[in-house]
Amino acid sequence: MAKQKLNLSGLVYSTNPDYKPESSEENQETLAPAQQNLRVWLEKNHRGGKTATVIRDFVGNTDDLEALCKMLKSKCGTGGSAKDGEIIIQGDHRKKIGEILGGLGYKYKLAGG
Repeated sequence: MAKQKLNLSGLVYSTNPDYKPESSEENQETLAPAQQNLRVWLEKNHRGGKTATVIRDFVGNTDDLEALCKMLKSKCGTGGSAKDGEIIIQGDHRKKIGEILGGLGYKYKLAGG
């Protein structure tokens, strides 16, 4: 499972009617592809023995993550999902995903597996 980020600001409740909590996940700006350092992993653990390709270290909002996931799934011709800041593609597609990411201008490394 992915690590969850905890908000340790100390604020539990505010009576200020103008208070708006900070949300780093939703409003986070997406870095340009040349500034991203993605890791492409091969995982088998906790997946019932099935192989999955996992892309980690994406910096950006969830809409851009889901758009990249949808494009990778269609290019690989397989299923997958985007959750917890990771893209999970079913099967071993590291080389194909690396070529696609490189073509889009992303910096990536094949790691794990």
